[in-house]
Amino acid sequence: MSDNATIEVGGKSYELPVFTGTENEQAIDISKFRGASDGVITIDPGYKNTGSCLSEITFLDGEKGILRYRGYSIEDLAENADFLEVAYLLIFGELPDTETLDKFYTDIKKESIVDDDIKKILDAFPKSAHPMGVLSSLTSALTAFSPSSVNVDSDEEMYKSIVRILGKFPVLVAWTMRKKQGLPLDYGDNKLGYVENVLKMMFNKPNEEYENNPIVVEALDKLLILHADHEQNCSTSTVRIVGSSHAGLFASLSAGISALWGPLHGGANQAVLEMLNGIQEDGGDTNKYMAKAKDKNDPFRLMGFGHRVYKNFDPRAKIIKKAADEVLGDLGIEDPILDIAEGLEKEALADPYFVDRKLYPNVDFYSGIIYRAMGIPTEMFTVMFALGRLPGWIAQWREMRLNKEPIGRPRQIYTGENLRSFVPLDKR
Repeated sequence: MSDNATIEVGGKSYELPVFTGTENEQAIDISKFRGASDGVITIDPGYKNTGSCLSEITFLDGEKGILRYRGYSIEDLAENADFLEVAYLLIFGELPDTETLDKFYTDIKKESIVDDDIKKILDAFPKSAHPMGVLSSLTSALTAFSPSSVNVDSDEEMYKSIVRILGKFPVLVAWTMRKKQGLPLDYGDNKLGYVENVLKMMFNKPNEEYENNPIVVEALDKLLILHADHEQNCSTSTVRIVGSSHAGLFASLSAGISALWGPLHGGANQAVLEMLNGIQEDGGDTNKYMAKAKDKNDPFRLMGFGHRVYKNFDPRAKIIKKAADEVLGDLGIEDPILDIAEGLEKEALADPYFVDRKLYPNVDFYSGIIYRAMGIPTEMFTVMFALGRLPGWIAQWREMRLNKEPIGRPRQIYTGENLRSFVPLDKR
């Protein structure tokens, strides 16, 4: 703690401590303000200026376009690490050595079998069910097959729960897609790496041998790394606040999946493809839609450009743009939707209106393009986001429990009616 801030309310002054983080971010500590001020609270709709916790996991500077996991730049990690290395780093705080990483891989593979009764739950869903609703339900259902509470003070129990969900979650992701497509469920192959196995479980056909494309594998690996954590966003703060009631890991993750489902959060990459489809159905004229996007009186919004947090270029977009170019080049796909996407990208990067306002393509724009090129259905895009975000949610849940954070309980300002007398039904 350093320095103090003074708040004056009703002629009284209150001294509040100012906290400074390791990256020199400053925060006024109001945790005891309500008690000291006889009930005065602060109000911050959407918590845009409220720090809900102290965290050592992710640092994000939207003004400078910086994203770091545990002190490592996202650029460095995407270039040199694989997804499970990054998962271990996020959850446990340090990059693993070879022996530790090998054990992590092995332990996750051992937990990759999902109880056969989960298939009965999956069978109960109609094919029309949205994959995110299915995934949230199946994740919550895992609690029934591991009903005992995790002793968070036991490193062994905590570790077992973490590798259990990391092993089973990709299976649920793949089964969710295969259910939608009417394909038989697949457990993949434990001889494969984590990302390779995800792809095989999703795309393997019973009447042909599946072969992974290394460029596609690398692109998906990078996408998962880029989505692995992003500070206190809607779904992450949901996981933490649900977990603060001492709800279990699986239940907390299920809540996070539901929060991610929203189009203002994880559904953004799906919204990009829906926009591109709409442009194609209207003739595919990108110039027309660029003009609409610049017209303040036009309700059209260009999805996948700019970012709520980043006021500069999304650092993740810089990395994944290269992967998108490589995937499209290698697969040689002829797809008018992808042609429209490339046209919008080139025009936006050259148009002063977008450049001056720093409305660059973001990670959702490029991830949607890559997923479509891979053959992943649009409604599965947010499910893939959840797969990437899984280690971040786990890390945030674990940190919250180990720090013994109090149960989340926001306050409010009541704006309803004052005390009223009850009116009997026959006199209303």
